[in-house]
Amino acid sequence: MEREVGHVLAALTPSNRLVCRVCLHTGLRVGDVLALRTQQLAPHFWVVERKTGKRRQVGLPAGLLRDIKAQAGEVWAFPGRNPAKPRTRQAVWADVKRAAKAFRLVQNVGPHSFRKVYAVELLRKYGDLDRVRRALNHGSCATTMIYAMADRLMTAKGKAKTGRGGITVW
Repeated sequence: MEREVGHVLAALTPSNRLVCRVCLHTGLRVGDVLALRTQQLAPHFWVVERKTGKRRQVGLPAGLLRDIKAQAGEVWAFPGRNPAKPRTRQAVWADVKRAAKAFRLVQNVGPHSFRKVYAVELLRKYGDLDRVRRALNHGSCATTMIYAMADRLMTAKGKAKTGRGGITVW
């Protein structure tokens, strides 16, 4: 999985790669990452998730925080073509799709895939589904199970289609 994630990240534009790195590190949805304001950027900060309205604290390692600040605009951490507005989810989506296609990945890869990779990695690291649920701010373990088990489901699907394994989380 790491190899394929690395390939997709390497094929993204630098600014979209940075957005996806934040998704991978925090488990935030791409829309929540793009809504970050420059003034919020700190090692630890609070985010109100747009989809759920739930509040959660996230942390960024020093190197990632430094990279974000280096390209941040006056208002938005990830400015769009018009600096008065943030980058769009659609722009990131199109770039991720292009990158996945360049590597001929059979899985349906999109920005939300990085949130699923985050969930799978947390489950592998801690083996605690409730901990993953809390990290993703899910209301139920059933939703988290779908994310955390995505790699196993896609492995079975990928083997059935191609006769081999591959990136499994997408």
